[in-house]
Amino acid sequence: MIQPILHYFLHLGFPLLIAFFFFKKDWKKAYLILLATMLVDLDHIFATPMFQANRCSINFHPLHTYYAMVVYLVLIFFPKPYRIIGIGLLFHMVTDTIDCMISF
Repeated sequence: MIQPILHYFLHLGFPLLIAFFFFKKDWKKAYLILLATMLVDLDHIFATPMFQANRCSINFHPLHTYYAMVVYLVLIFFPKPYRIIGIGLLFHMVTDTIDCMISF
């Protein structure tokens, strides 16, 4: 029961805290960008089957690989909005990793 609550809080609620505390001046725009980084989950449509309960997305889906994460890490060294996008994508990977750890 706690897993879905934690998962969705980390995907929706915690980015609001990141936006508010680290991008105070433009927190609304930063929050929208952080939410938009959830589009990274579109890579799930390439999986067979598309959805499988308890499957760990880390290093399974193309945009959830360690290689992709290196690109996301590089993004944080660029100016806004790339920095915000990189933070959002990396935090998404952290969230999915936590989800994987709880599942297994």
